[in-house]
Amino acid sequence: MTITEKILARHAGQTSVEPGENIWVDVDVLMTHDVCGPPTFDIFKTQFGKAARVWDPQKVVVIPDHYIFTKDKFANRNVDVLRKFVSEQELPHYFDVGTERYKGVCHIALPEEGFTRPGDVLFGTDSHTCTAGAFGEFATGVGNTDAAFILGTGKLWVRVPETMKFVFEGEIQPYIMAKDLALQIIGDIGVDGASYRTMEFAGEGVQRLDMEGRMTLTNMVIEAGGKNGIIEPDNVTFDYIEARTNHPYEAVFNDAAAQYHSVRTYKTRELQPMLAKPHSPDNKATVWEMRETPVDRAYIGSCTGGKITDFIAAAQIIKNKTVKVDTFVVPATTEIAKSLRTIKFNGETLQEIFENAGARMGPASCAACLGGPEDTFGRLNGDEVCISTTNRNFPGRMGSKQAQVYLASPYTVAASAVSGKITDPRDFM
Repeated sequence: MTITEKILARHAGQTSVEPGENIWVDVDVLMTHDVCGPPTFDIFKTQFGKAARVWDPQKVVVIPDHYIFTKDKFANRNVDVLRKFVSEQELPHYFDVGTERYKGVCHIALPEEGFTRPGDVLFGTDSHTCTAGAFGEFATGVGNTDAAFILGTGKLWVRVPETMKFVFEGEIQPYIMAKDLALQIIGDIGVDGASYRTMEFAGEGVQRLDMEGRMTLTNMVIEAGGKNGIIEPDNVTFDYIEARTNHPYEAVFNDAAAQYHSVRTYKTRELQPMLAKPHSPDNKATVWEMRETPVDRAYIGSCTGGKITDFIAAAQIIKNKTVKVDTFVVPATTEIAKSLRTIKFNGETLQEIFENAGARMGPASCAACLGGPEDTFGRLNGDEVCISTTNRNFPGRMGSKQAQVYLASPYTVAASAVSGKITDPRDFM
């Protein structure tokens, strides 16, 4: 069996499963946030009763992160609903905005707090929950009704997905980031190319990525229609987890005779810096093909591009330069925000590098990645052309439906910010 099949079999209490088989699985962690939490809680109370209790308070994680730094009364009400439910249910894992516990983007906060563990099953009311597959676990997004059912039972009915394997042979070139790998794949197979399938990443190129790079890969799986993304755990995985939690886990690995839907192999030395043109993540082009395209705005942030290694990469290009367009730097979590103020690169902290270059810093959150209320930080307001490290570029995704959004790696976004036009990062490296 593949790693995904073995995890699901274990959580179904079976010795084996096959793709297409429907099974009940036990859930290790359920995550929800301020957008989907309120309707999930409402469905839970409607179906299980107003006095019902969640199946296991220790396995429920609630993280407001989407529409939080806003004066919008409806968004504020959503957070109030979270607080009320958490209090009623006595849920210990609530990371409330405006408190010392506040974290930021749920998909990065989960691993930081030790909730992503090899061999586990994690569901979340957000499509990018697949990010956690970087840790060798089965992680996927679910709707509010499924999440409410999990709240009441700790189980979910799942169809076992087929697995598509993507192998990157050789060491990745220094100007290539995980985002380039993801955009290459999505451009090759399309936004529905992996519909309800596992996307597994392997090979030397993947093994040499740090955990944050691996999270970028699995995060983007949903943009190809994938059910979940996954990477076999190794010492890089174990070191990251054991530095953050002592919770027990049991890693799972592929069988030598595992069967795959398909296997696609890439020679990493042949990879180019990539981007996705408006208005779809599979509208691929090399950065070189689109060079000289003027941009009005650059955005470095989100669960895909707002991790500390993303900012280190961007800072390498931006240091001692001045950005020529509005450039926004938004850390995914408060832990990353602190690191921006402490980690130094050639004598300056990362935050000093960005501020001295003229970039604007934002508070840890999803911010403009999902558009949101009118006062969302860095939201597009007209027909701007934006180059961004985020994961989606559909019309209206970052605000204005008239805006054009190009997706690219932190290297490419930083190079474009200082040039005022789409620029190959190799020009600065």
